[in-house]
Amino acid sequence: MLNYQQTIDYLFHRLPMFSRLGTAAFKADLTNTIKLCQALGSPEQSFKSIHVAGTNGKGSTSHMLAATLQTAGYKTGLYTSPHLKDFRERIKVNGEMVEESFVIQFTEQIKPLIEEIEPSFFEITVAMAFTWFAQQKVDIAVIEVGLGGRLDSTNIITPELAIITNIGYDHMNLLGDTLHKIAGEKAGIIKQGIPVVVGETLPETKPVFEEKAFELNAPIYYAHENKWVADWHQVSSQLKVNIADKRTDERKEYSLELTGLYQVQNLLTVLEAIHLLTKMGWKIQEKHIKYALENIRRLTGLHGRWEVIHDRPYTVLDVAHNEDGIKQVAGQLEHCNFQKLRIVIGMVKDKDISAVLSLLPKYAQYYFTKAQIPRALPEQELALNAADYDLKGHAFATVIEAVQHAIDDAHEDDMILICGSVFVVGEVEVEQLKW
Repeated sequence: MLNYQQTIDYLFHRLPMFSRLGTAAFKADLTNTIKLCQALGSPEQSFKSIHVAGTNGKGSTSHMLAATLQTAGYKTGLYTSPHLKDFRERIKVNGEMVEESFVIQFTEQIKPLIEEIEPSFFEITVAMAFTWFAQQKVDIAVIEVGLGGRLDSTNIITPELAIITNIGYDHMNLLGDTLHKIAGEKAGIIKQGIPVVVGETLPETKPVFEEKAFELNAPIYYAHENKWVADWHQVSSQLKVNIADKRTDERKEYSLELTGLYQVQNLLTVLEAIHLLTKMGWKIQEKHIKYALENIRRLTGLHGRWEVIHDRPYTVLDVAHNEDGIKQVAGQLEHCNFQKLRIVIGMVKDKDISAVLSLLPKYAQYYFTKAQIPRALPEQELALNAADYDLKGHAFATVIEAVQHAIDDAHEDDMILICGSVFVVGEVEVEQLKW
């Protein structure tokens, strides 16, 4: 039998993996996932779930919900992707990663079927997560969509609640080249009679959601229609947000450990989802919500969302990697004080590079780099593209090298931002850096 590292190597290299290969690894139907789960005894039918889709914010939203549910006393599964450091980050119960021994045992069990049906890495991972949640007898699992929704491997569940955070331009080669088409793919997680919460809408996307919800008799709720942000301010390492409820005219303040200003919209979505869950009979109190939001990293292990890893120079990791994500980060930068801004950035080939580069500040000093995956855009090519947008800097072959050069160049009053790809953030080894 393989050991854990050998098992992970087998999964990473035997199976088509989207993070490495991109489009070639995407299986555009649910056949394999259904076959895998049927062979495993349909584990997805043995636990309740919440399904979360969206272009941006679905990871933060999923972690906020999971933290709240486990604080309320429910044994809570959490499935997200991709991971930053350890494969097991994708599959957690009450914040604890799946056991290495289970990953080994599951992979050995499923190998004959792998040889027979040639599933993707993601399909196997979804089946593994559902099996672990069933074995652990979770009360509920928060399941984040990997890509799109309609044809995503996670879309074999029938959840208590569906959530669509927002719609933006990303994975257009797979999901469509208009917001209307992309919204249609995300709306594919809406199920017959199952309520759906929509975080943000646009004129092009709202009719898509309403048509799908009407067709399936699914009650639809818009987070921004029932609550609004009355005020926000940052205090030390917390984001304080004052939320007004239009139904009751009450105002409540929440302290978020996730300090990115873009979390405000995710908070509205989470609060609307919790409101609906309590109406369904889930016992979630205000004290549970507040504690969860203040301690989300400790409770769930979420990282890479405006994560401050050093104070002087102020150094931040953020997994923003598409047009909407970079817009949010650019907005956050307007509220930061620094002498000089230094941005370490790497991207993958299948993103809209031009859209991202056009949004980045021209006054910053850039350190172009790449993650060590086949999908990564070569750093020299990124630098050449960036020059077309008057973004100036140097190219570095590895993430650690780029970050260390930024640190070496920085004054203590400068700011260093590391962004552009989940995989770039995942390769930042804080303990290897010399400040």
